[in-house]
Amino acid sequence: MTGSARILIIDDEAPIRRFLRVALEAEGYLVSEAGTAREGIAATAREAPALVVLDLGLPDADGLDVLREIRGWSPVPVLILSVRADEAGKVAALDAGAQDYVVKPFGMKEFLARLRGLLRDRGAEAAPAALDIGPLHIDVADHSASLDGRPLHLTRREFDLLWMLASHRGRLVTQEMILKTLWGAAHTEDSQYLRVYIRQLRQKLGDAATSPRFIFTEPGVGYRLAED
Repeated sequence: MTGSARILIIDDEAPIRRFLRVALEAEGYLVSEAGTAREGIAATAREAPALVVLDLGLPDADGLDVLREIRGWSPVPVLILSVRADEAGKVAALDAGAQDYVVKPFGMKEFLARLRGLLRDRGAEAAPAALDIGPLHIDVADHSASLDGRPLHLTRREFDLLWMLASHRGRLVTQEMILKTLWGAAHTEDSQYLRVYIRQLRQKLGDAATSPRFIFTEPGVGYRLAED
């Protein structure tokens, strides 16, 4: 069994989310939910799920746009669950990076079999639940972080930002990507807002912008977290 893996359900229909939660938890999976594209993208970045179940008909964006956004920074397996049954729609989703496609209404036995297959295929590539970057320890499972063994008191948004940078440690993460993922598409120009959170994170990490230990700035572009 591949139970205890975290599954994120992004679907605007609460009854579908409840139905899937009951079935998945009965199989031993951990389940998270999101009802909008914005919530789903943020939850993917924050929780690093083992697999995402994605509906295409979301209220604030098309599911294909959500898929393309996630694919920009995460290899997490995505299982599309949609009422769209046309071949062109399926091909578009698979070409955009989905691993599988299930049409509503669906049989739970087949759905679970497909889900297990995707988790097996991913195997050892599953996203880590915790990261260590030098003396900095970040645990996504309980949304906590510590430095030199001492807890860091981070707000939820500060933790989400730190985890997103940590998930791409050693690589540049653009301001636009951070703002769109954590605050939504309407905030992609709010770079000053992001700078405030970066400054708060640096203060709590004991980091200095002029001689950074953890968070490095690429002026006008984005941020990069140290690799080790």
